[in-house]
Amino acid sequence: MKKEVEKLDDLIKETLSEEEARFYEELEEKNIFGKITDVYKSKVGWLAIVMNIVHILFFIGFVYALVQFFDAESTRDLILWSGAGFLCMIFMAMLKLYVWMQMDKNDVMRELKRIELQLSVLAHKKDNS
Repeated sequence: MKKEVEKLDDLIKETLSEEEARFYEELEEKNIFGKITDVYKSKVGWLAIVMNIVHILFFIGFVYALVQFFDAESTRDLILWSGAGFLCMIFMAMLKLYVWMQMDKNDVMRELKRIELQLSVLAHKKDNS
């Protein structure tokens, strides 16, 4: 399957002009670190930065709740601090999910751009024929 995709990519690159070929190369799949940096370079990158700051605050809250949990002497305090730690972990998981969903959205947008480019190349070929 992978070889078929590579053959298709090569065929598309052959039919593209130099400028279109450079644009097509930019749409290649990135590694995980490239995807993460794209989240911070997008239009809502500021929101991702704010969410990371909030994530750090919830982590500090989780560590504080964990320390208080181990220092608690009554059952009520144990339940209170374990609940606070659990809530901090849930909030941290939700903040991480947001970043992963943004990465997935960027992947879908990249694939849509590739399809649009392929359609425009086919339309251009049909017009020239």
